[in-house]
Amino acid sequence: MSFTGFPAAALDFYDDLEMDNTKSFWTANKHVYEESVRAPMTALLAELEEEFGTAKLFRPYRDVRFARDKTPYKTHQGAFIDVAPSTGWYVQISAPGVRVGAGFYEAGPERLGRLRAAIDDDRRGKQLERLLADLTTSGWTVGGDRLKT
Repeated sequence: MSFTGFPAAALDFYDDLEMDNTKSFWTANKHVYEESVRAPMTALLAELEEEFGTAKLFRPYRDVRFARDKTPYKTHQGAFIDVAPSTGWYVQISAPGVRVGAGFYEAGPERLGRLRAAIDDDRRGKQLERLLADLTTSGWTVGGDRLKT
């Protein structure tokens, strides 16, 4: 199956799930998830695999054991492609649409120091500023979580 896009039913499914995040809703609509969310996401990942590598498709079920929010299902379908330790590409579909990201997690002091030095570097920092400006001008939203230090 080749990727032809996500149908409107995928966005509608997550809209409805946000309103009724229950086992009964999930059971009655799991076929919509399988056909309109999981199948297209799997096709997208298969199409991207040669260039980006094998992706991990996340489960739709939430681990609610230690969470304040006890809703049983995620209101998005995400996938992650590892490219280096704790670094990779991310794609997600949810009610608002598709989100694409790149980045890293679990930044130790050494890695974070190298990143900060690169950003502060006159040449590489300016390149990063131009890249981000070009993305913003092209209509991309650039953002992310801020590190709390």
